[in-house]
Amino acid sequence: MTAEPSLNGLIVREQEPLNLEMPFSTLGGFTTPNESFYVRCHFPIPEIAVSDWRLKIEGKVEAPFELNYEELLRMESRTVAATLECAGNNRDFLEPKVKGVQWGLGAVGNASWTGVPLSVVLERAGVKSGAIEVILEGADEGEIANPPRPAGKIRFARSLPLAKAMGDVLLAHTMNGEPLPPSHGFPLRAIVPGWYAVASVKWMRSIIVTNRPFAGYYQSIDYTYWERTADDLPTLKPLAEQQIKAEIAQPEKGETISVGATYRVHGAAWSGDAEITKVEVSTDAGASWSLANLGADSVKNSWRLWEYDWRTPTTLGPQTLMARATDSVGRTQPFERDADRGTYMINHILPILVEVR
Repeated sequence: MTAEPSLNGLIVREQEPLNLEMPFSTLGGFTTPNESFYVRCHFPIPEIAVSDWRLKIEGKVEAPFELNYEELLRMESRTVAATLECAGNNRDFLEPKVKGVQWGLGAVGNASWTGVPLSVVLERAGVKSGAIEVILEGADEGEIANPPRPAGKIRFARSLPLAKAMGDVLLAHTMNGEPLPPSHGFPLRAIVPGWYAVASVKWMRSIIVTNRPFAGYYQSIDYTYWERTADDLPTLKPLAEQQIKAEIAQPEKGETISVGATYRVHGAAWSGDAEITKVEVSTDAGASWSLANLGADSVKNSWRLWEYDWRTPTTLGPQTLMARATDSVGRTQPFERDADRGTYMINHILPILVEVR
């Protein structure tokens, strides 16, 4: 295997802006430590003085207001576990190669997040009748490199349907019991459980309630896919819910495995807000499948660990391993890639080729 450049044990996918991937082979438990959690940035990490920071709540509300950091910390908080996955995770597996950060398996992590429910803030502001979306805007900004693009700098922003915003979305100030690290959105980030991490805007600066659909760059140009309507007309849609997926942490792609031995194949599986009910493993490129053992932790919006004891063959040569997940609403991970998803939402079964020697 080719060695990857690393920073503090994470794989460097880009230096500017900073994009770091967790080596998925290091998966060691239900919770991903802060220092091991992947980092996704679109622009430089903003330098924010907490004494100057304010969160604005504005737009179609009865009583716009601002919060400083101390006021936010004094509000009643909630702690949830949630898996965040970059919508481009596994892009390195696509053939032919496509543009974008070439993530392998590790642009995903599971953490415990503490913060104020977005619904509490919106209720205090008083959402006006007719409002349909909530725009979350970060402090990170920069110019878009490739057309189509707006002129000059823009800030990163995404919107949520009002129903989702009033549901389980968290304004998180704490990650695994510690203040958010700068690379993960200090002083405040959104956590949108069950959705791709693009919705979990970092370095939050404003919440804007609107009565019309938001069509910002990262909502309508980038982070979109084609959805087929009943009459098969493709319609461009913003990415939202995570898709069902199982990933193999070990063995790694290209690993050498001992002949005639017992090898612990293990990994994680997730499916938005549904429960993972089954993971199957194939050691013969999908010709046959065996049930894996599921981990005890089954938490809504979080991944579920799994493992399988593989008795390696007594013959030498290459072997292709696969894993597939099934969830509580009956969805099973597909074999084929959906081309309408472009370079995002990659959840087809991924082959891991190893060598038995």
